Amino acid sequence: MQRRTTLAAALSVLALTFGASAHAQNAAPKIAVTDLAYAQQVSEYFVAGAYQRSAQMSAGGSASHGMYGGSGSHSMQASEQASGTFVAGRYSYIEQRELGGYTNDIKGALLQGTYFRLVQGKGFDAGKPQNSKAEQVLNQVQTGKMAAPQAQNQVANVVARIKKGEFAGADYVLFGVVSSINFTDALSPLQGTSSATRQYGLQLLADFSLINTRTYEIKAAFSAQGEGNDTKILSNRGDIAPPNRAKVISETSRSLAQSVYEQLAGQLGYTDAHLARGVRPPPPPVVYQGGGQPMPVPQQPDQVLILK
Repeated sequence: MQRRTTLAAALSVLALTFGASAHAQNAAPKIAVTDLAYAQQVSEYFVAGAYQRSAQMSAGGSASHGMYGGSGSHSMQASEQASGTFVAGRYSYIEQRELGGYTNDIKGALLQGTYFRLVQGKGFDAGKPQNSKAEQVLNQVQTGKMAAPQAQNQVANVVARIKKGEFAGADYVLFGVVSSINFTDALSPLQGTSSATRQYGLQLLADFSLINTRTYEIKAAFSAQGEGNDTKILSNRGDIAPPNRAKVISETSRSLAQSVYEQLAGQLGYTDAHLARGVRPPPPPVVYQGGGQPMPVPQQPDQVLILK
């Protein structure tokens, strides 16, 4: 009887534990990870003009009949019309887009290191296509009216994008904006040799914010950096070694994701205890025995000092 009671109690504890775990997973917050937003200044040269031209011409002559004869008359007419407008210049504007290709590793880091559920948001809607500056000026020349500028959606206005429904179903939005991206390509001679090294690298810096989609409260805010590089050794024979750009971009993406996860997990412990419980505990360290079998490292008990 005692054994049956103990077994029933154990099964009850397992059921409660499994139920609590399932409830925790179902109650896990949903997060949408956006592509990295960026804005850059673009300059273009434009030419716009309209030209019309018409011409008319007629001529006449006269004739004489003998020394004392009569003579004819002559006439000449000419007409020309011309009109034209020519406008040229350089126009600068801000192009707003999203930079894809650097967020999949961030999503993977969150899936691996947290209990959060990820939802896919919509891409940035830049609005209706705008006429080029040349088309705007030409329309103004032809009609005499200046077209009213149309307001463009702002890629960095995450609150407006949330209200627009771009992240429907998400409790939080992890929003990132590129603040600096820089490619490097350096050639350095190797001392004591006739060879040189070519170092190709990429550094990416982005600002992130974790925003509540209902209250617009910021739960975390930080800057994360990712970098990658590829080094080639060149001899004096005129070797050509193109850099492995795919490797550089992959390393940059992975290091950026690691930085994002570490800073996000660290800040949630100070800002929101409920979200902090969604971060998985780090796995225990593992060492390998002589036969190559993994063996978990025993955890050392906490030492308690009693002061008398």
